Amino acid sequence: MSDFTSNFWSVYVAGITVVSILACLLLLWVTGKAKATTASDNTTGHVWDGDLREMNNPLPRWWAWLFVITIVFALVYLALYPGLGTYAGKLAWTSSGQHQTEVDKGNAETAPLYAKFSAMKPEDVAKDAQAMAIGERLFMNNCAQCHGSDARGNKGIPNLTDNDWLGGGTPEIIKADITKGRIGMMPPMAAAVGTADDVKNVAQYVLSLSGSPHDSVRAALGKEKFVVCAACHGPDGKGMQALGSANLTDNIWLHGYGEAAIIAMINGGKTNIMPAHGDKFSEAQIHVLASYVWGLSNKGGVAAK
Repeated sequence: MSDFTSNFWSVYVAGITVVSILACLLLLWVTGKAKATTASDNTTGHVWDGDLREMNNPLPRWWAWLFVITIVFALVYLALYPGLGTYAGKLAWTSSGQHQTEVDKGNAETAPLYAKFSAMKPEDVAKDAQAMAIGERLFMNNCAQCHGSDARGNKGIPNLTDNDWLGGGTPEIIKADITKGRIGMMPPMAAAVGTADDVKNVAQYVLSLSGSPHDSVRAALGKEKFVVCAACHGPDGKGMQALGSANLTDNIWLHGYGEAAIIAMINGGKTNIMPAHGDKFSEAQIHVLASYVWGLSNKGGVAAK
C-alpha cells in the first residue's frame, strides 16, 4: 500500500526524465566534439564487397538541430506543466481542472436548453423527443450500470419500466430518489414469526397472495403468522409506499421467486441501497432525468422516437 501513499514513484519518474534530457545533451556534445580517425580520402577504412567504402561525413546539421529543439521543448514543457515530482508547473495545469473547465463550458452551452425544460412539467418533458434523447444519454452514462440499458433491472435491482414503485413513482419522488438516494430495508423476521416450520408456512401464504403455486394447507397455517409481516406489508399484503414495503400480491419478485427465496428474506432480511447522485447533476439535469425515468413506466407520456 505504501506504493500508493508515498511520492517515491513521482520522484523516480522525474529523476529519469531529467537524467534522460541531460544524457541527450551530453551525447549531442560528445558526438559533436569527437573526431574519428580517417584516411586521407575521408573514409573510415571499412571496405565491403571490394570497393564499397564507409565515409566519415558529420551528422547532418538539421538532424542535430532536431535534437536541440527536442531538448528545449522538453525543458520548456517541464517548466510550464507538472512533470517533476510535486512541482505544479508555472501554468498550474491539472487534468481535473481541465475536466472541470470542459464541464463548465458544456453546461454553459446547454444552459438555455435546460432552462427551457426546467420550465416544463415532467409530464410535458417526457413528451419532448429532444429532452428524452438527453435523458436517455444521462441514464445510459449514470444509471444503466445497475438498472440495465433497457432499464429492466435485475435480481435485487428494480425494473423501472413496470410501474411497480416501492416508494412511489411520481416525478417528485423520482427526483428525490436521484438526488438523495434511497435505502430499502427489510429486517430479519424469523424470530418474530416463530419456528422454522412457521416461517415455511408464512412463505407459502405469501405465495398464495400472488396466485402462485403453493401448499394451501401450509398457507392457511401461515396466514395467522403473517400478522407480523402485515405491520409493513399491510393486512392484505399490498405493501405501503410510505414505508417502501413491497406489494406481495402483484407477482413481481425483486429478490427472487419461490419458497426458498421468501424464506431467505424472512430469515436474513435485506438492505438495498441506491446511492445519491445529487452532487453529479444540476437541478435541471435531474429534472430531465427524472422525467425520462417517469416516462419509462408511463409509455403514453413519452415522445415517439
